[in-house]
Amino acid sequence: MNSLVLALIGVVMILAGYALYSRFLATKIYALDDSRPTPAHQLEDGVDYVPTNKYVLWGHHFTSVAGAAPIVGPAIAVIWGWLPAFLWVTIGTVFFAGMHDLGSLWASVRNKGQSMGALSGRYIGGRGRNLFLVVIFLLLLMVNAAFAVVIAGLLVSTPTAVIPTWGALLVALGVGQAIYRLRWSLPLVSVVGVVALYALIWVGDQVPLALPETVAGIPDDGVWIVLLFVYAGIASMLPVWVLLQPRDYINGLQLFIALGILYGSVLLARPEIVAPAVNGNVPEGTPSIVPLLFVTIACGAISGFHGMVSSGTSSKQLDKESDARFVGYFGAVGEGLLALGAIIAATAGFQTLAAWEEVYAAFGDGSVGAFVAGGGAIVESGLGLPQSLSATILATTAILFAATTMDTGVRLQRFVVQEIGEIGGVRLGKGVATVIAVGVALALTFGSGADGSGGLLIWPLFGTTNQLLAALTLSIIAIMLLRRGRTALPALIPLVFVGVMTLYALFIQLGTFWDTRNWLLLVLDLVILVAALWVFVEAIGAMRKAKDYQGDDDAELAEMSAAEVAGKPSGGERGSASSED
Repeated sequence: MNSLVLALIGVVMILAGYALYSRFLATKIYALDDSRPTPAHQLEDGVDYVPTNKYVLWGHHFTSVAGAAPIVGPAIAVIWGWLPAFLWVTIGTVFFAGMHDLGSLWASVRNKGQSMGALSGRYIGGRGRNLFLVVIFLLLLMVNAAFAVVIAGLLVSTPTAVIPTWGALLVALGVGQAIYRLRWSLPLVSVVGVVALYALIWVGDQVPLALPETVAGIPDDGVWIVLLFVYAGIASMLPVWVLLQPRDYINGLQLFIALGILYGSVLLARPEIVAPAVNGNVPEGTPSIVPLLFVTIACGAISGFHGMVSSGTSSKQLDKESDARFVGYFGAVGEGLLALGAIIAATAGFQTLAAWEEVYAAFGDGSVGAFVAGGGAIVESGLGLPQSLSATILATTAILFAATTMDTGVRLQRFVVQEIGEIGGVRLGKGVATVIAVGVALALTFGSGADGSGGLLIWPLFGTTNQLLAALTLSIIAIMLLRRGRTALPALIPLVFVGVMTLYALFIQLGTFWDTRNWLLLVLDLVILVAALWVFVEAIGAMRKAKDYQGDDDAELAEMSAAEVAGKPSGGERGSASSED
């Protein structure tokens, strides 16, 4: 199979999904209505609730949900062959991820920007909410700790990416000031920001930087992890327009340029895919493709983390409801295109099948490294860029998107800590909640040594936990649709499929952890399994009641006070700062 043919088929399928299916969802299923004020206007505070241009918000949303996962998952999953990974990414993007991401954004906007944890309390019940928060907390802990380890590893292995990685923060601060203070036009800001970012990439390729092997007895990767968490903690407390929005927006443009470079190189070089369509000669110890394929590839097909971003940050910045289609569904499209690019890079970026099999000698061996190496070879062949510069571009791309996901993840973890505190009758300020969120992640990360390897300790549970959260989010969307008398099949079909596959995978993992005597993961797996099953039972009962619901859900939600939603004094003591302040 020629990689160009595969790329064309995949791109057409995914873009057709946006043109056709997302329009159906927006008009017939979710009935997006611009006459309804969004939470960004109702609760505007200049910090978290900020009405935002849909292109800027798309940049934040897309880069927050993308991270390294749509690269890592597909790059690992091609060990079963490129065809299963390709089908799951394309079909999953169109009918699963797009529906889930748009739906969770719509659900939160209709509930004044409440998170999925809060929505589970309203639509499933108090017990369901508490168990839902357990799953959410563990998922965010895995993401924040593991992505810090991944980023630190890339900064150590690719020192040419250090300058563009940290220099991008200065670019983002400048972009935020240019948009909100200086009132520059968005096209001008975009051009200047992208030029500055790629200039940093060129400088980084010429001037690689590396930390000493140890600093005060801490290995270099451990130092990077500490610096990343300090940065993420500070960034999570800043108003979204200062750093989070502009950083994510400019990174979104950078990713699409990087994807353009990769796909352009495929167009020019047209390398053959050396990996088999279906690999019947997998290395010994490789797990069964069913159900593991559907949890190995999460981001890029469907991911519960997306629902957390949609309801945690994006819903609070949506200017009008119709923007949800572009921000939510097209955000999933961007991630699907990234996952497709990862599949091509990890299967066509090798000269021979033997070279590919050498990299994929065991399950999990092929990941970001295979993407960077394979993609770099394709770009060098297609556009003639030096291998070093090509690898720097792709490594910087992976780092920047993992970092933006970590930024958002720490902010979301802060929200969850505050929600848990409110359940326990303790009201936590954002500073205290941020310290707790960062402290727990650092404790996990350095729990196994100064190199920070503990950040990957519970990562084996990420795929199943993430997909369970997607299924639970779909259950909330289905309940909301049933209460409005609309068909819930677009949510129920992905819900049943993802739920069954993920529970199956959880049971398989239980056996693996028992055989290897990994008691920590065994206990956590049981906690997640019990919590998920309990929430599913509660959700089924809520769906039955929703079918007989005779009230007006939107009218009830409209009567909710801002204080009730935001947890603020009933006198409406919220800030009056606008997005320009």
